[in-house]
Amino acid sequence: MNAVELSLLAHRLNAVCDEMGAQLRRSALSPNIKDREDFSCALFDAAGELVAQAAHIPVHLGSMTWAMREVAAMLDWRPGDVAVFNDPFLGGTHLPDITVVAPAFADGRLLGFSAARAHHADVGGVSPGSMGLQTRLEDEGVVLPPAHWFRAGREQTETLRPLLERVGAPAERLGDLAAQRAAAATGVARLLELQGETDIRAGMAELLDASEAWGRRAVADIPDGVWRFEDALEDDGLGHGPLPVRVAIAVRGEEAEVDFEGSAPQSPGPVNCPLSVTAAAVFYVFRCLMPAHAPQTSGIFRPVRIRAPEGSLVNARPGAAVAAGNVETSQRIVDAVLGALARAMPERIPAAAQGTMNNVLFSGEAGGARWTYYETLGGGMGAHAGGPGLSAVQCHMTNTRNTSIEVLEMHYPLRVRRYAIREGSGGCGARDGGDGLVREWEALADCRVSLLTERRASRPWGLNGGEDGAAGRNRLKAGAEWRKLPAKGEWDMRAGDVLRVETPGGGGHGDAGEAA
Repeated sequence: MNAVELSLLAHRLNAVCDEMGAQLRRSALSPNIKDREDFSCALFDAAGELVAQAAHIPVHLGSMTWAMREVAAMLDWRPGDVAVFNDPFLGGTHLPDITVVAPAFADGRLLGFSAARAHHADVGGVSPGSMGLQTRLEDEGVVLPPAHWFRAGREQTETLRPLLERVGAPAERLGDLAAQRAAAATGVARLLELQGETDIRAGMAELLDASEAWGRRAVADIPDGVWRFEDALEDDGLGHGPLPVRVAIAVRGEEAEVDFEGSAPQSPGPVNCPLSVTAAAVFYVFRCLMPAHAPQTSGIFRPVRIRAPEGSLVNARPGAAVAAGNVETSQRIVDAVLGALARAMPERIPAAAQGTMNNVLFSGEAGGARWTYYETLGGGMGAHAGGPGLSAVQCHMTNTRNTSIEVLEMHYPLRVRRYAIREGSGGCGARDGGDGLVREWEALADCRVSLLTERRASRPWGLNGGEDGAAGRNRLKAGAEWRKLPAKGEWDMRAGDVLRVETPGGGGHGDAGEAA
């Protein structure tokens, strides 16, 4: 294929992923998927190499880039198969993220795979939303290793039985999974249509090789050298911390090695990362160095190698608790990698964003059934050489919408009392960091709340003389008294109690005197 034909193929494959996402959003049952859009869709070649993705959730897509090769080789695939899994150490991220994969066959040969990953509000864990302060993976929910849900078109009901028996709303879980299956089926159908027009196998191979050139060009633009940075996760929620994340990026020509030697050992708490999540964070940063039109394939990451000590915070051993590693530690890895690259390219890298997803989870009983609500909150984005940071937005490893007040109050016994910009929380500078936000929920019935947040003691760093952003704050009002809550934990709420979360601001960029 020539350059124009490859570009057309890349755009057509990306359009398939967009269509998959639209179908999943419209057919899902839970607000977390159909309203917050906490899902991702992608296409892979027969070897499990990413060949296209929609602009969905970076931590989902980067981890699938890393892990699908293993999953593709693990199972015996036939036409009509559908596989499902969530094991963080076998292709997943954390247990609430369940992936559905379908193979595409043409002329009896495996053509590629279509995959849809979505965050489920409950996977049978001990804590609200299956995201709390557990110390073992098995306590965070039901672990699904890669297995066939459908085999040659016939449903294998035993595959999902352990999950559906443990969750509080099995019909909702099954409905969301069926929506994922439908999205994956759409991807398969579109791949077969493309195969009817061209040799899609050869096109995918050429696209991967062409993408590699974009990756090498991006790395070559980084000055040669070893660029280091250290940041830290504040704690694991169980009294262990701070937990350093150290990175050294060695750049030599068109190749880079990202080494996490010296990072904290894996923790008893749930902040550990499987290597796939660490890879997702690294890949995300390097993808940001490339132009938007660079093809979204795994080929762009071929020049980047990752070294992470086994048994560390960023490469935990199987069985470790990981619920917060996917959502919080991944953000700190991004901060560390960006901080290292800022030493090499200070004018291209932004100041730190809020550095947390501000995970808020409620659960309770209503009408004899258990309900679960999950939300991640936006905050301040770091400023950069070209302008100020954005306010009240999702940053880096997450890309979801918020749950609208109307949808939230319609589905759950909660009332939103306040939703506003947290004025003045962004770091000052020649270009100010973005502000965080404030959100308050009033419980209308007794329930339990879980928080997994960061940057409550540390502050998002400014760059090139810019000031740090403000740290976040968590508060709970019971009766007439507000009390401070730690960054991570679980608490009971009574009807009438109010939870307030104030998210961090982004760091400023440049000395404020420059702007005078």
